[in-house]
Formats: sequence, structure tokens, C-alpha cells
Amino acid sequence: MTVQDAPRPPLPPFTHDEAVQKVRMAEDSWNSRDPAQVALAYTPDTRWRNRSEFLNGRAEVRDFLARKWARENGYRLIKEIWGNAGDRIAVRFCYEWHDDDGQWFRAHGNENWAFAENGLMAVRHASINDVPITDEQRLFHWPQGRRPNDHPGLNDLGL
Repeated sequence: MTVQDAPRPPLPPFTHDEAVQKVRMAEDSWNSRDPAQVALAYTPDTRWRNRSEFLNGRAEVRDFLARKWARENGYRLIKEIWGNAGDRIAVRFCYEWHDDDGQWFRAHGNENWAFAENGLMAVRHASINDVPITDEQRLFHWPQGRRPNDHPGLNDLGL
């Protein structure tokens, strides 16, 4: 086993609290915007559907994330658990970003995750819709990186 494939607790089957922890770990990782580091949370043979794109393996995930964050400027993400059972977690999320012209968007989405025994994500299905917003409509105002613990979540923000 390589360091990249070392167990990543919490491990399935997840309690509700462990699933909430796993969701926050994923949020924190994605807010780092580090494609190589984020890709390590997935199995080497991970399978993804992200919108209309289908990815297979860590290398494709890493390349996808690099492309994504090259065009999604000011990216800030909040994830919340929707439900969990065994090795599966359902998540809803929103993230805000702007394009090169300064147009802001809020992406609303849902993800279904399935995990391997070592706690790495083996399958990710994401459905996402982008809604143009004005700068005044933005709700995610923390400095780039991890969302502060005292920043409201999606429910608190009415999303």
C-alpha cells in the first residue's frame, strides 16, 4: 500500500457524525483548490460523473479539477450532508465563483458518494446547476481557503 492509498478515516460504515465529518473534510479539501491534494481522497480507479463529464481514475480527476479551478475564480464552497447509510453519503452543496469577465455564479448541486473500505471515495455522481448572481447577492465572503467554523451553513443561509 502506498501513502496515497493509506486509509483515510473515518471509515465505512459511517455513523451520522462520521458522515458529517467526512463531508466537512471534503469541503475543506475542495476549498484548498489544490487538484493534486484533492485527488488523493479518491481511489486510484475512482469513477465520476460531474455534470455531463465522465471521469475515470485519479489522473483524470486531478486534470479536471485543475481545469475547473483555472476558470472558476474566487471559488468558495459549502457542503452539507443530506443522508448516509453504510458506505454511502448523499450531499448537497453550493459554491460561488466568477468568470474572467467578473460575472458571479452560484452553483447548486447534489452529490452521491460511495466509499471503499479504506475510506477513499470510489464513486462520485454530481448534478450541478449554475445561476448567475450579482456581487451584492453573494453570500460566501470568507478569505480564500477553508470556510471558518462560525460562517453559516447552507440551511442558515436559506439555501
